[in-house]
Amino acid sequence: MNKEKKEKEGMQEEIQKEGGMESNKMGTMPMNKLLLSMALPMMISMLVQALYNIVDSIFVSRINENALTAVSLAFPIQSLMIAVGTGTGVGINALLSRSLGEKDQDSADRTAANGIFLAAASYVVTLLVGLLVARPFYLSQTQDAEIVSYGVTYLSIVCICSVGMFVQMVFEKLLQSTGRTMYTMITQSTGAIINIIFDPILIFGLCGFPKMGVAGAAAATVFGQVVAGSLAIFFNLKKNPDIRIRVRGFKPDKRIIGKIYAVGVPSIIMQAIGSLMTYGMNLILIQFTSTATAVFGVYFKVQSFVFMPIFGLNNGMVPIVAYNYGARNKKRVQHVTRLSAMYAVGIMVVGLAVFQTIPDKLLGMFQASDHMLSIGIPALRIISLSFLFAGFCIVMGSLFQALGNGMYSLCVSVARQLVVLLPTAWLLSRTGNVNNVWWAFPIAEVMSLCMTLYFYRRIDRKIISRIGEA
Repeated sequence: MNKEKKEKEGMQEEIQKEGGMESNKMGTMPMNKLLLSMALPMMISMLVQALYNIVDSIFVSRINENALTAVSLAFPIQSLMIAVGTGTGVGINALLSRSLGEKDQDSADRTAANGIFLAAASYVVTLLVGLLVARPFYLSQTQDAEIVSYGVTYLSIVCICSVGMFVQMVFEKLLQSTGRTMYTMITQSTGAIINIIFDPILIFGLCGFPKMGVAGAAAATVFGQVVAGSLAIFFNLKKNPDIRIRVRGFKPDKRIIGKIYAVGVPSIIMQAIGSLMTYGMNLILIQFTSTATAVFGVYFKVQSFVFMPIFGLNNGMVPIVAYNYGARNKKRVQHVTRLSAMYAVGIMVVGLAVFQTIPDKLLGMFQASDHMLSIGIPALRIISLSFLFAGFCIVMGSLFQALGNGMYSLCVSVARQLVVLLPTAWLLSRTGNVNNVWWAFPIAEVMSLCMTLYFYRRIDRKIISRIGEA
């Protein structure tokens, strides 16, 4: 018996040396310290991502307002691409973290391998979108030849060269699942900084490079993604011993893919619904003027400074919830949920204050004309009222997904964006005043809060309160 005990202790020490302690911190470290250590790197990297999204549009706006409108109209397709990558990553993250919490190394390794396969499959689909869909997509929104020309050029490059984006997203999720968020901060920040540097160089033809205009903005974006994706692969191979990535002899596992998408599909659909909502809003707003569409695009760029840190917070929270759910630790699941909600609401209050006090300064970054300011200032002030509730709803949605109940998040998203927001915006547009359209956002968010509270009570009663029971 003593011999067997020593052998087990030796095996445990070996596991710890190989990275077992790195994931074990999610079950032992003080929660506030753990959440901040997991989330802060992601929040910082997300802020850098938000910065390069804004810088991208700032430089494009210096070409002319039509170029800015073209890039804004591309947002639904770009958002859909991100939805597929992020949703797949959420499923990988939740399943892999749960496997590690249950000490099931084989399941964790196979989840990683199938996640990489899904990234490759997603790229093939996006490639076809870039080749076949870009022009019809723009013509469905506007007949302005210059906007269509700018838009097709930009969107085709972003889609056809999107392999770096999907690689980056999946391999970053593998790092997040094992608690190595510092490396994801490095990959995301590096990609964003490269994009920021090359944006003006390629758009305006600096440092001996040709002047590429809108195509330069797209090229800078995909170049940053490729570099970030390459770094993410390197960090997984060299710095992530908790996962063993095996390519030789790999075959797609339908069972694991099904589990990934059981969590990921609701997330994909939720964000895809966001793309559909944006597309619908563009159609509503462009009936007033293309400037209103540009304002809407600018809003999405600027609000990312508020929302991106919360998404980073969620990226830190999800593996903690999933790990402790797998380890049957109810108190830690409850604790991280409360802390995340508090931080998210605090961030949103700061964002609301900024949007209410200096909307003219925010719009001024994009060379806003007097006409654009007259539409944009009330737009930012009205839409930002929804921030009061959005932070809490976002955190709860991620909690539902981490516990394998992504359908709740899906129901809230469908109701908010398709059942309430778009119909309300259309009805308000019938008044003939574009300023009234913006009120659809806070109205929809109030409904979202009510549904979120209802679903949280259900999941708390049926799942969270029973964690740890035999």
